[in-house]
Amino acid sequence: MDAFTIQGGKRLRGSLRIHGSKNASLPLMATALLTDEPVVLRDVPQLSDIQNMVRLLESLGCTAAWRTPHSAVVPRIVVKTKTPAGAAKVAVGAGSSASSKGSTRSLPRAGSGSIDALLAPPEDVSELTLHVTDPARSQADYKIVRTMRASICTLGPLLAKRGYARVSMPGGCNIGARPVDLHIRGLRALGAKITLDQGYIVAEAKRLTGARVFLGGPFGSTVLGTANVMSAAALAKGTTIIESAACEPEIEDVANLLNAMGAKISGAGTPRIVIEGVDELHGADYTVMPDRIEAGTYIMAAAVTNGDVVLENCPIDSLTAVFDRLAEVGVDIELPKDDCSRSNRMRETIRIASARRLDPVEVVTQPHPGFPTDLQAQIMALLCLADGNSMITEKIYPDRFMHTAELLRMGASITRSGPTAMVTGVRKLVGAPVMASDLRASAGLVIAGLAASGTTTVHRVYHLDRGYECMETCLQQLGAEIERIDDKETE
Repeated sequence: MDAFTIQGGKRLRGSLRIHGSKNASLPLMATALLTDEPVVLRDVPQLSDIQNMVRLLESLGCTAAWRTPHSAVVPRIVVKTKTPAGAAKVAVGAGSSASSKGSTRSLPRAGSGSIDALLAPPEDVSELTLHVTDPARSQADYKIVRTMRASICTLGPLLAKRGYARVSMPGGCNIGARPVDLHIRGLRALGAKITLDQGYIVAEAKRLTGARVFLGGPFGSTVLGTANVMSAAALAKGTTIIESAACEPEIEDVANLLNAMGAKISGAGTPRIVIEGVDELHGADYTVMPDRIEAGTYIMAAAVTNGDVVLENCPIDSLTAVFDRLAEVGVDIELPKDDCSRSNRMRETIRIASARRLDPVEVVTQPHPGFPTDLQAQIMALLCLADGNSMITEKIYPDRFMHTAELLRMGASITRSGPTAMVTGVRKLVGAPVMASDLRASAGLVIAGLAASGTTTVHRVYHLDRGYECMETCLQQLGAEIERIDDKETE
């Protein structure tokens, strides 16, 4: 296993391009099961979760081919060996480049004009081509599915295209109960016969039939459930209406790809999605939306270090709630000029700066367009240094507070009561050995380490590799003193 060592107290400065969205890429990849033609996805991030999804799709009869440009980030997915000097050496995948992070540009000088001047044409990005060549395989095995929850997204496409699916119950981060009952309910509404057999979901249907489906649950709508039912309904006979659908931008991305493949979907991004079923879908060439959680993470890393950072390829339309809370904290985010005539601003350039004094704020995680639960740990790390008491209420996963104990080890003052945590700002955090418990908690600990005095060692950063492409390289590019090391303590 690996760890990060961080020498805190360095102000982040520079520019960084946000990668394609992990949370969009995984269900987008699953849509390749709906067609016999190739599906080309551009700007898919190089992550362990992505590689696990590739493995799963290959086991389901897909071929997968990567094309990585020379300007791309080195993928760090494979096992490491050591050089004689003791430095970690990464074996890169086929077709990838061992060059450093892609092209970057210096920050504009103060007073040099609008941030709009930084907008650049799209860079050459990686491509992943998926093509079904053996449609006879319909079992998603436990060995692969247990590694990530998004594996469940193969259930709907397999059922709709092949008439049969046997998919293991999914795994993923330990952040509380996340049942798949809404997925099952939605597919049953479309006419599927579903049983449970030794930890597997077994679904059968000659052809699904359109229906009215309600996907509301105790903690709101289901993102992956909406993607699953919407994908299956694209090949159903007749019209499907999904009520209480998830409104996340990743759902819009899946709908956009399905429409590019010949589906007839309207209303994605609203609580009511209408799908007119078609007889077949064809291939498509599609660029994945930027990762709003990666963007939010680096925004808070810049803010906690009083940095001056430019983020390119930033999905600002999906971060309104984040910008609102950070403005209250005192973080200055310079956005391109607002133009209400533009309906979608997903690939913009922004600049982040923050004052030395941070104000406390109240944060409540909610389904989109509310504050995302996947940024809760990161803003908690930021608020540990605010001047006063902040309240964070987790309404999506009430048990998602495992990072608080590790922040306390660094000198934070946090009191938890049920789904709410009160964060009392302290004058400084102190570096310490901490243990990552899940993907986003890991990011929160890295943010705390960037601001802390002394050395912070974050153990088990394999969690981070599931959702952040070469995080240490990106932060080094911004001037952080962060290094990946072999972690003997957790092996």
